[in-house]
Amino acid sequence: MALDPIDRKILAALQEDASLSLEALSARIGLSPSPLSRRIQKLEASGIIQKRVALLDPDQLNVGVTVFVMVRTNRHNADWARAFCEAVATIPEVVELYRMSGHVDYLLRVVVPDIAAYDRVYKRLIAVADLYDVSSSFAMERIKNTTALPLDYVRTA
Repeated sequence: MALDPIDRKILAALQEDASLSLEALSARIGLSPSPLSRRIQKLEASGIIQKRVALLDPDQLNVGVTVFVMVRTNRHNADWARAFCEAVATIPEVVELYRMSGHVDYLLRVVVPDIAAYDRVYKRLIAVADLYDVSSSFAMERIKNTTALPLDYVRTA
């Protein structure tokens, strides 16, 4: 779906604050509420807007420690991969899971309160699948953390 400049403004505003009322968003975009609402519905129907969520403060929820976990396996088949991904998806502390190219097969982002909690996650992780190597790196400082996607690459109408 090609987007025009108004669609891009809508997406930028919603990425900044999806809780804006239709009236406040309308004033910000410069489009009356009715056509704005139709455009948002079209963006949702097309799947460009997947869902609207609340972003929570990990420190206030006592999960301020971020761990990046690199997993290597020597089992490269569809059944193993499916079982591994399904099992990892049940671990709530794993907030992101990626299949990678290169020397690491999977990259996980884990949030926990401390090293002891991470050790419990680690033990669950190694129990769900036969893994060749697991390496963990603890983030020392969160420098940039955003969910906003860049809109400069959007195809325009």
